[in-house]
Amino acid sequence: MRKFLLKASSLFLLIAITSVGCSQSLKLNIVVFGAHPDDADYKVGGSATKWAKKGHNVLFVSITNGDAGHQEMGGRQLAKRRRKEAREAAKRFGIQYRVLSNHDGQLMPTLENREEIIKIIREWKSDIVIGHRPNDYHPDHRNASTLMQDAAYMVIVPNVVPGTPALSKNPVFLYMEDNFQKPQPFNPDICVDISGSYKQKIYAMSAHESQYFEWLPWTSHSLNEVPEGKEERLEWLAKKRMPVITEKERECLIKCYGEEKGSKITMAESFEVCEYGRRPSETEISQLLGL
Repeated sequence: MRKFLLKASSLFLLIAITSVGCSQSLKLNIVVFGAHPDDADYKVGGSATKWAKKGHNVLFVSITNGDAGHQEMGGRQLAKRRRKEAREAAKRFGIQYRVLSNHDGQLMPTLENREEIIKIIREWKSDIVIGHRPNDYHPDHRNASTLMQDAAYMVIVPNVVPGTPALSKNPVFLYMEDNFQKPQPFNPDICVDISGSYKQKIYAMSAHESQYFEWLPWTSHSLNEVPEGKEERLEWLAKKRMPVITEKERECLIKCYGEEKGSKITMAESFEVCEYGRRPSETEISQLLGL
């Protein structure tokens, strides 16, 4: 019965996506939680650029300060550098960015951290909250997901974190895409065409120099492949991070945008609806898609 209800909910969601137009009057407050500076950029950057240009309010939050993610530097020096990179990325995206003080590699789903997440969601008056799925290779990613999920529903409970006014309704909670298959694979409910914002996404991502041109190539033993020039680096990064449209995503894109357009889209970001939040309204879905 539960599987039937979930399938029915997904079907309703997809029907709603294809059957409504976009209301230009409603501006959404969207907050994206990544475990580290640059997590949200890679997973949601194209959509965030698109949403910001439409007048929606977008906030990226890194729950850790990223002070362990480098092969040569660490601690305060690295945390300072990564905060600076995040601020620059925010300018390029046209959004706001916050980096919290938790140490990289040590994030735990404590009550203190949960309450901080609840406060941020409330202060942003969030309509939509996006974050990691709970099954992931990195413990910080998994615990960031737990924190986001544990904040769902609690954000409307006045006696929880009473110093920050509770929201009147539970936001829509969405998962960012990943490729992990167990215990269950990512299932795209909403697919956003980012063809027109991909270049800006890559430009903004490139602000995280410590990650995309140093740390991540080092971990993949490809540091010698990184070009020196700025333009060459942008081109290299764009090819390295080119999104791959899966069969399920193609089906989602066609249902979202129609056969003619959906079958031709080559750049997209996908999201799965988390059951702990409310179901998206037709207006919110159409605005997220940029229809």
